[in-house]
Order: sequence, then structure tokens, then C-alpha cells
Amino acid sequence: MSVTNCTFNKPVDKYGVRNLQKKQKKLEINISNKNDATVLLGPPSTESTFDENLWIYIQSEKEEKNLFQVRKSNLLTNNILLLEFDARGLLVKKEFLDINDMKDIEISKLDTKNKFSNKSFVYNFLSSLRQKINDPLGKRKKPSQQ
Repeated sequence: MSVTNCTFNKPVDKYGVRNLQKKQKKLEINISNKNDATVLLGPPSTESTFDENLWIYIQSEKEEKNLFQVRKSNLLTNNILLLEFDARGLLVKKEFLDINDMKDIEISKLDTKNKFSNKSFVYNFLSSLRQKINDPLGKRKKPSQQ
């Protein structure tokens, strides 16, 4: 018995605009406008929440590392194109970022101190309030204090 139509190529998940790096070169500052960007790239992946004249296009490709480990993937492409338009819709700024431009996020090693210890007034008050909400008539058995 033989198996056909089986491949050992790793599956690649693609998201966003295909060939973003190549397509973005056709957009020229002070010449291209919103219509040109829409025709060339389609609608933006997202628009800035604070500025409707900032459009963001994304291209991402991930390759599965192993056929048996579905959740683990290798990032192949991670491109972002930022287009800024003026009030008339003319392209005034263009910034292209690829995977090499992405910076690692440093996570703080510091611990956050809890202001409310087990012995504080606020902790005791909130615990008492929670207990009264959960057992308004006081008929439940109280947990033992340690």
C-alpha cells in the first residue's frame, strides 16, 4: 500500500498583503494618494486609532516547525508598512519595517510589591465584605484560620 498526495513540506501560514516589500516601492511620496495605495495594496490591515490618515499594512509568514508540534512555528516574514497621508489624501510619509527592524521587548525582572498584605486593614475589610456577599445569613461553615 502506498500513500499518494503526501508532502513533507512544512505548512506556511500567510497573513496580510503578499509581496508587500516589492509593492510598496511603487508608492511615491508627494505623488501617490490613498486611492493609489488602495488599488495597489487593498484596504489597510488597520488604521491608526488616533489618526485616520495613518494606514498600516502587515505581511506575516509563519512556518510550522514540526508536523507533530502544531503550535510551534518559525517566523519567516514580518513586514510592516506605515503610510501617512495629509488632509487631502496625498502620501507624505512612508516607512517600511522588516523582521530585522523589530526590536526585542525586554521584560522587567523586578517584582511588584502588593500594597495589601494579609494583615492590612483594607485586606481584612475586603475579605469581610466578600464573606458577607457569599454568605449573607452567616450559616456557612467558616474556613479554619491558619
